[in-house]
Amino acid sequence: MATWGNISLLDSSSPLMEQLNFFHDHTLLILLLITVLVSYIMGMLFMNKFTNRFLLSGQSIEIIWTILPAIILLFIAFPSLRLLYLLDEINKPSMTIKSIGHQWYWSYEYSDFKDLEFNSYMIPMNEMKFNEFRLLDVDNRIILPTNSQIRIIITATDVLHSWTIPSMGLKVDATPGRLNQTNMFMNRSGLYYGQCSEICGINHSFMPIIIESIPINKFIKWINNMINS
Repeated sequence: MATWGNISLLDSSSPLMEQLNFFHDHTLLILLLITVLVSYIMGMLFMNKFTNRFLLSGQSIEIIWTILPAIILLFIAFPSLRLLYLLDEINKPSMTIKSIGHQWYWSYEYSDFKDLEFNSYMIPMNEMKFNEFRLLDVDNRIILPTNSQIRIIITATDVLHSWTIPSMGLKVDATPGRLNQTNMFMNRSGLYYGQCSEICGINHSFMPIIIESIPINKFIKWINNMINS
């Protein structure tokens, strides 16, 4: 979760987000090197007093500053394309849940477990406990197991929404009449916060998302309690 001291991306909670963090650092390093080089050249141009009245063209330097940026772009493009394919790859999910956006709350269906479903509303400020986060906590969290490949099918019933968990690198549009899907793999237990990222109306800021990742044995107990209750 983001705090006041964060100036970069959130700590990763999934292998895909780790790769996104690595790509971010890789690209930032390239941009930093380009900025330093260009700043040095500009500084040298401003500081020296040399002139060349007969310089009309420079084929060599034009070839260099055409080929060099192309090579740099390739070093950015190949990792980017690899990440795009990794984000779309869904490899034998162990379970599937469905997330449905409404004005203005989310509902979830665990269709693999006897059609278990529930609504998730933001907790109002007058009902919050001392250790809960304003505008981020909900009455019913999404409970999911760690170290499991999970497919999420996302849609909406009224207007466009967007199902987003920043610490896992997930942002999927919830479109009425259409099913979008993504996958996640959480490699550690914890609470992962998100919010609707598509302006969907007057209460757009009040439909948060919380995933609670727990070990598989505790998840099975939770499923049994929900089904039997």
